[in-house]
Amino acid sequence: MAAGLRLHLCPRLRAFADSSRPLFAPHFGALTLPLRRAGPAMPLAARARRSSTAAAPPAEDDDFATAADLRFEPPLEVVKYPDPILRARNKRINTFDDNLRALADEMFDVMYKTDGIGLSAPQVGVNVQLMVFNPAGVKGEGEEIVLVNPAVYKSAKRLLVFEEGCLSFPGIYANVVRPESVKIEAQDVTGAKIKVKLSGLPARVFQHEFDHLLGILFFDRMTMDVLETVREELKISQKIPKSACIPFPSQNISA
Repeated sequence: MAAGLRLHLCPRLRAFADSSRPLFAPHFGALTLPLRRAGPAMPLAARARRSSTAAAPPAEDDDFATAADLRFEPPLEVVKYPDPILRARNKRINTFDDNLRALADEMFDVMYKTDGIGLSAPQVGVNVQLMVFNPAGVKGEGEEIVLVNPAVYKSAKRLLVFEEGCLSFPGIYANVVRPESVKIEAQDVTGAKIKVKLSGLPARVFQHEFDHLLGILFFDRMTMDVLETVREELKISQKIPKSACIPFPSQNISA
């Protein structure tokens, strides 16, 4: 999956990508940009719940992004490992304006141009809590989602293995274990609150991008055996910790 997830998917994962079913219930409308779906809608994979009004901006704090933190110059480019930007702290967002929408638009442009299906803000050099994704991976198809300040409050106990890649690691693909589904809270590009359960490909894309917002890279999630298969490509043997596989927090795992 790429600087978000790359559209290089094993057969089972590609089956999710080829599905036209919407990620969120249509009566809630688009989370960010207008929805574009290919073909007739299929049964919903998840249901979202949004507040009718955006939350009031929190007081200024070092944890929140300033205007300078959100400044960017198009065209954006994908940040490649080992750029320290990928490990830097990503600040929360409390300003929902035209600049934020423009940043999300630019991120979608980069994602499509690099054949990705997801992208996080730090991957384009902006260290804030923002991600975009579209499992269809094609502009004008599927459903474009923007999530701001996301958090996982519940993860499935069942774990699945799928091959992932990352735009920040061109040409490298390996198996990564992740929960089958997750329940998340976030805000959309207008600041409206969202609660949603994601499963299948959307869950995998979200978790990959969410890791980026935590400064975690996909090789951090690989088992040592899998890591050995890509060690030469990564060329970072001295930088990989002995306990390279990061476990999922037990408090987030539930049936």
